[in-house]
Amino acid sequence: MAAEREKMFECEVKRRRQKEGGGYEPFWKIKNVAVALSDSDTEFRCKDCFGAVKLLGRNGKVGTVPYVEHKLTTDSEYCVSGLLFKKATDGREAKPSEHPVE
Repeated sequence: MAAEREKMFECEVKRRRQKEGGGYEPFWKIKNVAVALSDSDTEFRCKDCFGAVKLLGRNGKVGTVPYVEHKLTTDSEYCVSGLLFKKATDGREAKPSEHPVE
């Protein structure tokens, strides 16, 4: 039996916008992973806990949809989108990542 994978199809991507006084400032925007890839975005983080995620399923095989999953097990254990959080039966509370992506 195959192991169950954590699959999140939305994440935050780092974008930049023009400031009033000139120059640019970074900001995070929630996007569908497939759209983010087509827009050539390169920096990703979890939209709920702001932790690091890894990008998977982007190889373009027929029938595959790109997705992200948490890099750190602790993020998955305490993020509302995390597979380990959803499976937990101890009544734990969701919390932000201890190592957020800035």
